[in-house]
Amino acid sequence: MQAAFLVAPEGTEQVELTRPWQAVTAAGGTPTLISTGPGRIQAFHHLDRADTFPVDVTVDAASVADYDGLILPGGVANPDALRLDRRAVALVAAFFETGKPVAAICHAPWTLIEADVVRGRTLTSWPSLRTDIRNAGGEWVDQRVVVCTKATNTLVTSRKPADLDAFCSSLIEEFAG
Repeated sequence: MQAAFLVAPEGTEQVELTRPWQAVTAAGGTPTLISTGPGRIQAFHHLDRADTFPVDVTVDAASVADYDGLILPGGVANPDALRLDRRAVALVAAFFETGKPVAAICHAPWTLIEADVVRGRTLTSWPSLRTDIRNAGGEWVDQRVVVCTKATNTLVTSRKPADLDAFCSSLIEEFAG
């Protein structure tokens, strides 16, 4: 299983990157860190700087064909920056267009909204995105994890770090299938 993790140069909630990364690795998969720029990304623990992580591939060099699925970690600043980058938004949309599974946690659905892929889907997120998701044509629910299959694509979403066990379990199941 080849899993793409798409993050901005800074603002990713560290645990929402590291826990799914560990789950992919434990399942025998290979995670790849993709960002809008080269070098290292700066992760956060809420509003405090945490660790940095090396970028494996930039958005410009990433190809959907190389991956079995896409994981979008949250953090408030991370998806806010990604949704302003047309290349990142196009990459997200391409995963949906090719029917590959996508997993998003916390604030990450902001990037999904920008890619116009939530219409007609049921998903969850950090509660403050509820209205944004509804305005984009999605149905927001308050659940630990939601797996929504529409057409040929599956979307796995969760609300927050406390939901990571359910999120990781569901994304591994969907990506391995």
